[in-house]
Amino acid sequence: MLRYLTAGESHGPALTAIVEGLPAGLPLAAAYINRQLARRQGGYGRGARMKIESDTVRFLSGVRGGLTLGSPLTLLVENKDWANWSEIMSPEADAKIDQRVIRRPRPGHADLAGLIKYRHQDIRNVLERSSARETAVRVAAGSVARRLLQELGITIIGQVIQLGGLSAAPEKLGPEELEARLDRSRLNCADGGRAADDGNN
Repeated sequence: MLRYLTAGESHGPALTAIVEGLPAGLPLAAAYINRQLARRQGGYGRGARMKIESDTVRFLSGVRGGLTLGSPLTLLVENKDWANWSEIMSPEADAKIDQRVIRRPRPGHADLAGLIKYRHQDIRNVLERSSARETAVRVAAGSVARRLLQELGITIIGQVIQLGGLSAAPEKLGPEELEARLDRSRLNCADGGRAADDGNN
């Protein structure tokens, strides 16, 4: 059984994950995970944070010579924006916690639930973990599981088949051709006609 645990704040120095339960001897390269991290950062609706970060993973434990050891795997994704937040988000007692304070919970987020659960006065203590940024290390951990499934002959492919009132025509393609076509589409849509309209609709 695979288990993972994530840690780190959106504006902290890094995001980390520990993956436990991997077999020894699984070929695993940072480049494989980095490709999935790059996919996460693509597409529409990306905020200003995406212009700062260019996510790559580092293995801190569990891999040697490109093969898993069977021991817990530690993944690290650095936050480049930490340089702008190091004084505010510092773990030390002299952190400037009176700056960039947030008092109003955002609708549709974990802010209010976190305030109640942990009794924080500053919502920043909650939103640093309930941030879209935190999903970077979840993608890294998920990529490890994806790599294991690939070794077992299982391919995972996701694609957009409908967006609003627009539907894509079903495509009968093999996994490799389908992935290649999806990689060329900014909307992750295999339909050649719809994919050509990516920037126009």
